[in-house]
Amino acid sequence: MATIGGARALHMEKEIGSLEAGKQADVIVVDTTAPHATPMYNVYSELVFALKASDVKTVVVGGKIVMEDRRMLTLNEPEILAKAQEYKKKIVESLAAPAKN
Repeated sequence: MATIGGARALHMEKEIGSLEAGKQADVIVVDTTAPHATPMYNVYSELVFALKASDVKTVVVGGKIVMEDRRMLTLNEPEILAKAQEYKKKIVESLAAPAKN
């Protein structure tokens, strides 16, 4: 339903929806060895109900590896975190400022 069924609903099953040569695809590699993932009875239920975002090890988008071994390869994480701190400071300052009428 989430793959080829979704693609069919969008009339895009020739371009997406399954892993085939010539189709666009995004793929994730998930670590299923964590205690919260054990024991695994059904892989689909496991993916939906037991696994977490932090269990994703590798992400491939359109054939390009964007995260490998939980390390972002296409983003500058220190720069992003520094920018987030700048925004935090501005937000805190704006909350402390008296309201303007």
